[in-house]
Amino acid sequence: MDLHLTSPANPRLKALVGLRRRRARDEAGLTVVEGHEELSLALAAGVAPQTLYVCSELFSPSGIAGSQLIGSQPEFVSAARAAGSEIVTLSRVAFEKVAYREGPDGLLGVLPAVDRPLSGLTLPVDPLVLLVEGVEKPGNLGAMLRTADAAGVDAVVAADPVTDWGNPNVVRASKGTVYAVPVASASTAETLAWCRARGIRLVVTTPETDVLYSDISLSGAVAIAVGAEKHGASEELLAAADVRVRIPMSGRANSLNVAASAAIVLFEAVRQRR
Repeated sequence: MDLHLTSPANPRLKALVGLRRRRARDEAGLTVVEGHEELSLALAAGVAPQTLYVCSELFSPSGIAGSQLIGSQPEFVSAARAAGSEIVTLSRVAFEKVAYREGPDGLLGVLPAVDRPLSGLTLPVDPLVLLVEGVEKPGNLGAMLRTADAAGVDAVVAADPVTDWGNPNVVRASKGTVYAVPVASASTAETLAWCRARGIRLVVTTPETDVLYSDISLSGAVAIAVGAEKHGASEELLAAADVRVRIPMSGRANSLNVAASAAIVLFEAVRQRR
């Protein structure tokens, strides 16, 4: 029989809210994922919730349809239970206490952390890698993961990361694709050594070059690197580049954010590699 909790003050729910803090996530090796779409993508990638918290009062009438998704919330709960998840049902007031987004749909899971060391990545021959250095905003990291998933990127590496892959807002912005795309974190120095050891050519985006991103070959083993929102790529990353490229812009402002820049160059690589 599933455990049922009604009080928002339950110690178990207080610990669940605590996983919003990075320190708690790091210590537990866990993260929190909310939402039918995000949880369905994780389960489709073979990652079942350790515990699934459920409030049927908040279920939408028909769930969310989609090729990657289990068709309704009740169907997802059954699939998670079959995959070994502990199911805990919550009253509406208790669920709204632990939910971290507006308009919750009644599903919230505790899942294993997704981050891994560089040595944990398995790459194919001639991989396409996205390297993100010092990116601060969870929304940008999540958006780049969605792009990486769409582009068929083989891995996304966070160099000198400011936020962690398990940040609930990264998971949310990625629509759950943080569980579909292999990710890793390391220092910039470690990441550069890893690329060199595997013969991965480093292409760094920067406005300080005359070379257009569309004028170079992006075939073979290549890592496309983008820098932090405010300052761009570090001097260490720029010095290690095999080639520096820019995206031409006609406006007066530096109008493209880091997620948009990554998408433009990644899909040029997709076009060339096809």
